[in-house]
Amino acid sequence: MTDDDRIRPRLVLATTLLPDGEAGIALLREALAAGDVATVLVDPAGRSDAAFQDFAELVVPVIQEAGAAAIVAEDTRCAGRVKADGFHTSAGSIAGLREAVGRLAPKLIVGGSGFTTRHEALEAGEAMPDYLFFGKLGADRDPEPLRRNLELAEWWAAIVEIPCIVQGGADLATLGEAIETRAEFIALSVAIFADPARVADHVREANRLFDAVLEAKAA
Repeated sequence: MTDDDRIRPRLVLATTLLPDGEAGIALLREALAAGDVATVLVDPAGRSDAAFQDFAELVVPVIQEAGAAAIVAEDTRCAGRVKADGFHTSAGSIAGLREAVGRLAPKLIVGGSGFTTRHEALEAGEAMPDYLFFGKLGADRDPEPLRRNLELAEWWAAIVEIPCIVQGGADLATLGEAIETRAEFIALSVAIFADPARVADHVREANRLFDAVLEAKAA
């Protein structure tokens, strides 16, 4: 690809690290107010069904009020009850993704993850989801993104029209590696929320790095 093929990706946040209650809501509001956020993946993160329902009921309206899409992971009933914008399945099941698309789209955005080879990804793409996510919620603890995710995202973005999200690393200093894939969206969690005192700074820095892509293209 040439520099002319470069796109400005958009930020996807995952709620994996957010605590329950007002503390989590405050951090989420701060992140959403600090810069462009396309989507928030609402992650069960080990909560019971009831606790996740309570959590989603709090965060989904906050996300939507900020103009971002709220996508609830794993629980279709919860997604419906809280009037989320979408549903995400991370099971890596082609049949499960196909069933979710058939049942929920186009009313809801439907996407999936857990597809770790090119063959699996292409099969998943045949189900016509709204996006595929190359990564795993809660698995962004290392400073750098996982090489396999980067390679899949770069390959996918070059040949498939369905958008993809690639998981970034825990250190914003490595965000350039995810940007270079030309993925339309980059998901961050640890890099944004690990230091609660700097959540807004981290969202602003991620967007600054995304903006630099367009500046470089225009130069």
